[in-house]
Amino acid sequence: DRAGLVGADGPTHAGAYDLAYLACLPDMVLMAPADEAELVHMVATAAAIDDRPSAFRYPRGEGVGVDLPARGTILEIGKGRVLREGSTVALLSLGTRLADCLAAAETLALHGLSTTVADARFAKPLDMDLITRLAREHEVLITVEEGSVGGFGSHVMQALAEAGLLDGGLKVRAMALPDRFIEQDSPEAMIADAGLSADAIRDKVFQVLGRQSAEAGLRA
Repeated sequence: DRAGLVGADGPTHAGAYDLAYLACLPDMVLMAPADEAELVHMVATAAAIDDRPSAFRYPRGEGVGVDLPARGTILEIGKGRVLREGSTVALLSLGTRLADCLAAAETLALHGLSTTVADARFAKPLDMDLITRLAREHEVLITVEEGSVGGFGSHVMQALAEAGLLDGGLKVRAMALPDRFIEQDSPEAMIADAGLSADAIRDKVFQVLGRQSAEAGLRA
């Protein structure tokens, strides 16, 4: 509960570190829903797991407005999903920043950057089939999570290194909460301050590719 940045409950209630300290536990299943429908499925999935520890993180506040299923579907453990197919940039989101990744992809498309957006669903075990495909088929791979350094992105980086997928020309970045305490504010302002908004994701892609900022490019 209260995963990620939480404005209304005060500065002591930000759930920033759970991904880092839970993903290091052997045999752990660790999930993060992107929306309220995904949360229903992950509750069902967690209830069905009886041979190992599991956890799912979810934020405080309202959902994003998607339709809720009548009942949850048990997810395949360690398998993500692709919501948008592209060819140049891959955004691999874990949890609630998926909507920002999709919004960033729309803006990137205006600049001629075809962008894949994937929802990892699981921080552990990782979907190595999905990660491998994203790494091999794109020039840029960026992970996005509302958690501290040492979490999902760090595990993806290690997996890529062990698979030899960092030995070529792939440009990889991990976007996570900065290594500092975020001042209490509205959730939207805190996300912007943390550099995890749709605009920040868009600008990270431009930075990696050595291009001008998106605003400058559109004005040109």
